[in-house]
Amino acid sequence: MAVSLQFCRISAQNGLPLPDTRSFRQRKPAFFRCSAVGEPASSSTAAVDSSEFDTKVFRHNLTRSENYNRKGFGRKEETLEQMNQEYTSDIIKTLKENGYEYRWGNVTVKLAEAYGFCWGVERAVQIAYEVRKQFPSENIWITNEIIHNPTVNQRLEEMEMKNIPLDSEKKKQFDVVNEGDVVVLPAFGAGVDEMLLLTEKNVQIVDTTCPWVSKVWNSVEKHKKGDYTSIIHGKYSHEETVATASFAGKYVIVKSIQEATYVCDYILGGGLDGSSSTKEAFLEKFKNAVSKGFDPDNDLLKVGIANQTTMLKGETEEIGKLIERTMMRKFGVGNIDEHFMSFNTICDATQERQDAMYKLVDQKIDLMLVVGGWNSSNTSHLQEIAELRGIPSYWIDSVKRIGPGNKISYKLLHGELVEKEGWLPEGPITIGITSGASTPDKVVEEVLERVFDIKSQESLQLA
Repeated sequence: MAVSLQFCRISAQNGLPLPDTRSFRQRKPAFFRCSAVGEPASSSTAAVDSSEFDTKVFRHNLTRSENYNRKGFGRKEETLEQMNQEYTSDIIKTLKENGYEYRWGNVTVKLAEAYGFCWGVERAVQIAYEVRKQFPSENIWITNEIIHNPTVNQRLEEMEMKNIPLDSEKKKQFDVVNEGDVVVLPAFGAGVDEMLLLTEKNVQIVDTTCPWVSKVWNSVEKHKKGDYTSIIHGKYSHEETVATASFAGKYVIVKSIQEATYVCDYILGGGLDGSSSTKEAFLEKFKNAVSKGFDPDNDLLKVGIANQTTMLKGETEEIGKLIERTMMRKFGVGNIDEHFMSFNTICDATQERQDAMYKLVDQKIDLMLVVGGWNSSNTSHLQEIAELRGIPSYWIDSVKRIGPGNKISYKLLHGELVEKEGWLPEGPITIGITSGASTPDKVVEEVLERVFDIKSQESLQLA
C-alpha cells in the first residue's frame, strides 16, 4: 500500500513524560511515522510504530497526568438522574416485571432477558453528561461517536459536544482542537496516535473507554512483549479495532471464520483446505488489515488471539480453537505454548445479549425486532442470530424507520437496506424484541408504541 510519509516530533510536556528510551526495543529518536490502520498517512495524527514504542508505559504515564480524567467529576448521581428521565421506559419496566412477556391488545411482546445499555455504554454516556456540567462554556470535542446510537449522539450534539470533523477523505481534522479545549475519548477507545496528538495540544482528556476494551489492549501488549503476532478477530475499519491495532506489535485482522481459515491454511502451507495461495495473494487480501511490513512467512510462527469486544462470541471462540489446532499441527502439542497465546477477552455484556437472543429465537414468535444503530457491530450480530434461524427480523435504528402506515425500512445483516409494505401481519401476533448495547430503553418504547398504534388502527378498520 503506497503511503505518503511525514514525521512529527512528540515532545514531553504538561507533566506527561513519554516512555524512557530504555523502553524501546531499539534506541531511536522520538519521531513517529504518520499513518493509520488501513489507510494512507494523514498529517492530522501522528501514528506511532507500536512495534518500537512502549504503549504500555505511555498509557501508564497518560493516566497519571493532570490533564487526564477517566472517573468523572463527582456528578454521577445528578447525571444518572438526568439520563433516567431521558432514556428509561415504562413499557420496558412492565415487560421486566412480568417475566419479559406482556400483551397489549392483540400484540404479545417477548423481550430478550439481556438487552440495551450495557455497563460500559452507560458509564461512557454518564461521564459525557458530567463533562458538559463540569465544563459549561468550554469547547468539547469527541474523537468518534461516543457510542453507536443516533439518539444518544444527537442528544450530545444538542449539548454542544461536537465530533472531530472529517475532511473529504474521511480523515479527522484535529486542527480544530485548541489548547484548553476538552476532548472526550469514546467507549470504543482511541488509538495511540490520537492520544499522543492530544497530549501535545495540552487539552483536557476525558477517557470513557470501556474497561473491556482496555482489557483487550492489555492482551495485545502481552503478545507484543512476547514477540507474538496478534490475530485480531474484528473489522479493520471499526474504531475499536483501529485502537486495538495501535497497541499491538505485529498483527493481522480477520473478520470471519473464513478469513481465519485462510490464515491457518497459509500457516500450514495449503494443508488445511487449500484456500490460501502465495505470499503476494495473502498480502493483497489483507492489505488493509495487517501491520506495516507484515511478512506472513515470518510473522505467523508465534501468534496470540484478541478480539473486537462486539464480535459474535461463538465465532471468536471458534477462531481461537482453529488457530490453536493449527499451531499444534504445525509445531506439535508439546510446543504449543511457545507458538500460541490466548486470553479471554470476550465482553460479558456482548456475551449475555447474544445468549439471551439465542434463548429468545428458540421461542414461538412471528417476527423479530432488533433495535440499535445501523453502524453498531454488537447489534449486527443480534440480527445475525435471528436471520440464521430464518425468523423474519427487522433491524432498525429508531422509530423513524416505521411508516407511513404498515411500512418499514430496515437493514439486513450484510448491510442491505430494505423497504417492506405490510410487514406486520393481520390478527394476533407475537413479537420478539431486543436492542443493542448502545440503545436506550426509550428508543425501544417508541418502536413498540408505533407497532401498537398500527395494530390498533387495523382493529378499528376491521370493526
